[in-house]
Amino acid sequence: MSHQQSILIVDDDPDILEFVKYNLEKEDFKVEMAATGTEALKKVKSFNPDLILLDVMLPDIDGVEACIKIRENTSGPQPVIAFLTARNEDYSQIAGLEAGGDDYISKPIKPRLLVSRVKALLRRKQEFQPEEQIMEISGIKLDHGKYLVVKDGVEIHLPRKQFSILSLLISNPGIVIRRNHLMKTIWGDDIFVSERNIDVQIRKIREKIGDDMIKTVKGVGYKFVI
Repeated sequence: MSHQQSILIVDDDPDILEFVKYNLEKEDFKVEMAATGTEALKKVKSFNPDLILLDVMLPDIDGVEACIKIRENTSGPQPVIAFLTARNEDYSQIAGLEAGGDDYISKPIKPRLLVSRVKALLRRKQEFQPEEQIMEISGIKLDHGKYLVVKDGVEIHLPRKQFSILSLLISNPGIVIRRNHLMKTIWGDDIFVSERNIDVQIRKIREKIGDDMIKTVKGVGYKFVI
């Protein structure tokens, strides 16, 4: 029997909650709802969702802060997090990506686009399966079972997307991974990814493992330095 994928919707608008829940349950997803960031944090622990649809503007803690707390407090496989937002400001999107968000879904929400995007995000989560559970190179160890990075004996916690990028680079040491290949492998063909998104993710990885571990090959892509 296949696993019924679970989704947590976080929004303070009850009409949006019911609207999104109805459209996702029609596609046989298991759905729960939360109206505040605080409630969402509790539901993440009890419900263990595969994906979280997280509104940026919430009445207590905002979606970006809630995302940070979810990433910090989740041990093991991380949920996919997609922000629901009507805000198009660059600072909001960058803050969401830096907090560990995987994608954005704009309001007003269109049901068919929502379902398509959700399925694409979950498909990428399932398809990205590294060949080895534990990889170690140049003082860095990746434990895919625990989604954990260890550098020189120190544990480093990366959001799921950043972990997947680092895993792809480390799996091909010294080889340049082209931007389009990285984007297709990590995000898939169904999701538009801007170059700024890639730059943000690479910069955050460098901040945690060291600037000298990942080299940018201008106009081509990136490689893990050995």
